[in-house]
Amino acid sequence: QVQLIESGGGLVQAGGSLRLSCAASGRTFSNYAMGWFRQAPGKEREFVSARSGNGGTTYYADAVKGRFTISRDYAKSTVSLQMNSLKPEDTAVYYCAADSQRYYGLTSLAGEYDYWGQGNQVTVSS
Repeated sequence: QVQLIESGGGLVQAGGSLRLSCAASGRTFSNYAMGWFRQAPGKEREFVSARSGNGGTTYYADAVKGRFTISRDYAKSTVSLQMNSLKPEDTAVYYCAADSQRYYGLTSLAGEYDYWGQGNQVTVSS
């Protein structure tokens, strides 16, 4: 069993930055691909970014490419999402997730992720 505990998030003005972190406990963190998703009110959960278990592959949704950066700290078993140049449309609850089936690859499909964090609110004011 893997537990994912998120931290960070909050309220920021447009153009500002926030950092989300997700600490994993339980089984071998380094074997899992890790991803970030978000869900805005009245919308479906959508993919934001992911990084493979070996750290060699990353993927970003077009909406955040060039503004967000995903990183992993294997010593601390954490995955982070640095969010810069935030826009009001980035407002959502953000979730980290672990995919136990992939080490070299990754997927943007939420249904492929086995474990989920509790979610953290990010609000960007205009």
